[in-house]
Amino acid sequence: MQLEIMPRKKRLPAGRAPLLLLLCQLVRALDVPLDSKLLEDLVQPPTITQQSPKDYIIDPRENIVIQCEAKGKPPPSFSWTRNGTHFDIEKDPLVTMKPGSGTLTINIMNEGKAETYEGVYQCTARNERGAAISNNIVVRPSRSPLWTKEKLEPITLRNGQSLILPCRPPLGLPPPIIFWMDNSFQRLPQSERVSQGLNGDLYFSNVLPEDTREDYICYARFNHTQTIQQKQPISVKVISVDELNDTIAANLNDSEFYSAKSNRERPPTFLTPEGNASHKEELRGNVLSLECIAEGLPTPIIYWIKEDGTLPINRTFYKNFKKTLQIIQVSEADSGNYQCIAKNPLGAIYHTISVTVKAAPYWIMAPQNLVLSPGEDGRLICRANGNPKPRISWLSNGVPIEIAPDDPSRNIDGDTIIFSNVQERSSAVYQCNASNEYGYLLANAFVNVLAEPPRILTSANTLYQVITDRPALLDCAFFGSPLPTVEWFKGAKGSALHEDIYVLHENGTLEIPVAQKDSTGTYTCVARNKLGMAKNEVHLEIKDATRIIKQPEYAVVQRGGTVSFECKVKHDHTLIPTITWLKDSGELPNDGRFTVDKDHLVVADVWDDDGGTYTCVANTTLDNVSASAVLSVVDVPNPPFDLELTDQLDKSIQLSWTPGNDNNSPITKFIIEYEDAMHEAGLWHHQTEVSGMQTTAQLKLSPYVNYSFRVMAVNSLGRSLPSEASEQYLTKAAEPDTNPTAVEGLGSEPDNLVITWKPLNGFESNGPGLQYKVSWRQKDGDDEWTSVVVANVSKYIVSGTPTFVPYLIKVQALNDVGFAPEPAVVMGHSGEDLPMVAPGNVRVNVVNSTLAEVHWDPVPLKSIRGHLQGYRIYYWKAQSSSKRNRRHLEKKILTFQGSKTHGMLPGLEPFSHYTLNVRVVNGKGEGPASPDRVFNTPEGVPSAPSSLKIVNPTLDSLTLEWDPPSRPNGILTEYTLKYQPINSTHELGPLVDLKIPANKTRWTLKNLNFSTRYKFYFYAQTAAGSGSQITEEAVTNVDEGKMAGIPPPDVGAGKAMASRQVDIATQGWFIGLMCAVALLILILLIVCFIRRNKGGKYPVKEKEDAHADPEIQPMKEDDGTFGEYSDAEDHKPLKKGSRTPSDRTVKKEDSDDSLVDYGEGVNGQFNEDGSFIGQYSGKKEKEPAEGNESSEAPSPVNAMNSFV
Repeated sequence: MQLEIMPRKKRLPAGRAPLLLLLCQLVRALDVPLDSKLLEDLVQPPTITQQSPKDYIIDPRENIVIQCEAKGKPPPSFSWTRNGTHFDIEKDPLVTMKPGSGTLTINIMNEGKAETYEGVYQCTARNERGAAISNNIVVRPSRSPLWTKEKLEPITLRNGQSLILPCRPPLGLPPPIIFWMDNSFQRLPQSERVSQGLNGDLYFSNVLPEDTREDYICYARFNHTQTIQQKQPISVKVISVDELNDTIAANLNDSEFYSAKSNRERPPTFLTPEGNASHKEELRGNVLSLECIAEGLPTPIIYWIKEDGTLPINRTFYKNFKKTLQIIQVSEADSGNYQCIAKNPLGAIYHTISVTVKAAPYWIMAPQNLVLSPGEDGRLICRANGNPKPRISWLSNGVPIEIAPDDPSRNIDGDTIIFSNVQERSSAVYQCNASNEYGYLLANAFVNVLAEPPRILTSANTLYQVITDRPALLDCAFFGSPLPTVEWFKGAKGSALHEDIYVLHENGTLEIPVAQKDSTGTYTCVARNKLGMAKNEVHLEIKDATRIIKQPEYAVVQRGGTVSFECKVKHDHTLIPTITWLKDSGELPNDGRFTVDKDHLVVADVWDDDGGTYTCVANTTLDNVSASAVLSVVDVPNPPFDLELTDQLDKSIQLSWTPGNDNNSPITKFIIEYEDAMHEAGLWHHQTEVSGMQTTAQLKLSPYVNYSFRVMAVNSLGRSLPSEASEQYLTKAAEPDTNPTAVEGLGSEPDNLVITWKPLNGFESNGPGLQYKVSWRQKDGDDEWTSVVVANVSKYIVSGTPTFVPYLIKVQALNDVGFAPEPAVVMGHSGEDLPMVAPGNVRVNVVNSTLAEVHWDPVPLKSIRGHLQGYRIYYWKAQSSSKRNRRHLEKKILTFQGSKTHGMLPGLEPFSHYTLNVRVVNGKGEGPASPDRVFNTPEGVPSAPSSLKIVNPTLDSLTLEWDPPSRPNGILTEYTLKYQPINSTHELGPLVDLKIPANKTRWTLKNLNFSTRYKFYFYAQTAAGSGSQITEEAVTNVDEGKMAGIPPPDVGAGKAMASRQVDIATQGWFIGLMCAVALLILILLIVCFIRRNKGGKYPVKEKEDAHADPEIQPMKEDDGTFGEYSDAEDHKPLKKGSRTPSDRTVKKEDSDDSLVDYGEGVNGQFNEDGSFIGQYSGKKEKEPAEGNESSEAPSPVNAMNSFV
């Protein structure tokens, strides 16, 4: 029986191969027995575990240690042979063996010599089951002999000759490392001309005078003994041709002399190897080194080829300036012909090296240990290869198998030993030796025949925790001989598990391919063979997989910004995850800018180096998951660089540049700017823009500009800093391309012409000496052009011109090179003067009480003497003698642009006397005024009465006093008074209409209800109609008989209450009542005060706001009644007291004819139809304040509010 603890699966589902391969590798690495507990009672033949190398070179200055370690059960004993005979360790006091080991220590540091113990050693490890042997260990002390003394003659040679300085180091063990230095221990420089060969010699392809020196020294370093030996210095003197001229000229004729000089140059010849062909032999696995060194003048160059193939790419290297070809890990396939070629301008030579690769033995299949049960079969296989083919020989327990004790179960068939029906006595250690002329291989393999009942090596009650949907592997490592069979059971009384759901591996492992929650439980492993049975229980728990439910996301952030990655993890509640963040698969930088807080990674002040892949890794004891996101750090591009100017022409040039880093945001365009260092140094102008794919631009240039250029790159985040400025480029001067612009001709005085223009800038001048040729002539004449050349200015004045005459003007630029193109001709005028004639035939048509239309005849054009600006109307209202004394005459002005001959005068006052005149206006000013024209405006409706007061209230009467309207706008015909009561629920009663003569300013209403509120509407009338109304409210007095127990009228409305008419102040009951009233009033005042500060309304006001004011709704013509009452306009929240102030001013309503309020200094313009397009000028008389003083008694609320 062969016992193999290897994972052979009976059924392997897809996807399980990598897992089982790993398991296979782990088990294959273990030697039988598998468990340390078995080592205590399981017998095993010896196995060599450690030994010294076959070729063992020792340091003669240190003790010799020859290693031999082995294991086995029972522990093996050790013995040694030396040079093929038994080495009796006990007889040599300098030799000791390490306890429990076969390692020898030979103490030569105190006495003895290393050479005494030089030889071939072999170790044998033996126990009752067999004997294992080590390799033949050849022990040799290292040697570093001195150079033999020799006398070296100085070397003198001609410049250009070749030279070989021999090294020939002493033979050492191991061979020394050779190098050349001078007396100062400085390595001699090497090159294609001078180099060291593989044999250590120094080769000169040709010498130069600088090669002259007296200290060419070859050094040999023996690494094993850490010593360096040196050769005697070699002196070399190189004589130049000039030094030989005299001697050569003395001994040679002219033709021979010059021939000798030309022979210095020569084709190559090989210094090593010699001839045209050579042979090289190397062993498989070593480094093949081929060398060719040639001499010649000039120095030859070496090339290598393989005649029958190509050089291996990954294993070929060139050393020593290509004079040495090296192929590592050489194999039989590298055999063949290699050719080196030496070339210089005078020729080439070839050398062919035939390479043969031999091979020491190497394993194809080394024999493996066998563990068998009695009666089983097995075999040991030993196969090796080499060149030449190695010979296979077998040993048993270190003895050649031909003379070893006979074993009937053993049969030898070349490289295989076949075992049949083995017994315990068949146990032994077999050695396989494969050898050829280049070396040998020795391998130990034991056959161990055991009879053992099953043993389960997996610990009892092992707990396995597996993630759901993952494979679960339950171990049942076992041992037994014969090989036990293994079964698995689930639960206390479960049946055997079958392969339809589970995978049963031959190493005892139970695999659940996809573990689920119901896989949790207790599993029992049972191992049986004919010698017994063993079982073991293990437990399986299934856990929820760890998942990342919120993965980090791709982020783009500008340099200097902050970015946050989120990583939320969901996991089994019994597992504790750890979150680790990685950057580019490595740890996060140790930088305070990186902050990890629970589910987030925050990177502040992001740098360019922070870009990369950030990975969140969630680890538990059972699984790990990860998610990654890429961070792109973007910014405006880096500035372009390496600006270069090419293709330089007079009017164009090519600019090229190298883009800077785009900082992860593609460059969309380049902006090119220029500086004119001659005219505007330090000021950069836009030149052009090109695509972000371009790195060159053809630029158009202007003459006489000292250009510098710079480039800026633009991406989605903005533009880069400017590049460094390019070199300067000065273009040639040329005549101007353009003429001045904005040429105008206007006179500042009646007798001059001022010609102005916008000068060319320095960039437009195109050359030095910029000037202007100014030309002019009258438009309507035959005069020739008058011209003058002026400096680089912007104005020229022509004097002595007629008044307001049209001129043709042109201004041409010129410089030292020439004139600009012919300029365009513009028209101007000489200076203006005031108009001479006033408009005639002024007529006024009064449209209505506030509007009049004025007509006039135009003045002759010649009399205007300038550009016609329009006509201006001055008009004013005649004042009474009293007003004329108090204030100056107030004139208003309206200007009508252009050549209009009529206009409208709006905003006139009705029933007024007006005067006006008209004047023509040009650019210089106004002409004379036309004769005054007088007109009157008809009557209009009056304004509201100036004031309305209610005085002397009684129980059943109220007296009204008023002031006439401030603007009657005609003759008053009568007043209209309308009033209506307001009951306790704030509803309006019937409306009463009274007509009052115009000469009255006082009126008493009688037969009114006591303690009742009334509302009054009052307005005046003229023949033109009714004017604006004024409103007021008042309350009649309280009846004494109904006084007791009734609270006072609503004083919160801010209206004055009438005082008592009967003197009852001396009566006692009245005093008590007044005290109660005073208390109630005080409480009411406090409440009102609080509500006022909170912005609320008192009840009466809230009710009144619900009604409409008849003032808003006009009287119906058919029945003369008014609409529903409302005080929305007249009863707004008042400040400091009463709802209707005592000095109340009633706003006037403007006339329908009024279009605008006039203001001082304002001019108005009108279209021909009278619509307003102009501006008013002059002062409007301020109206005096209108209002009336209320006669109502002051209420307590008013008194209180006066302090607020």
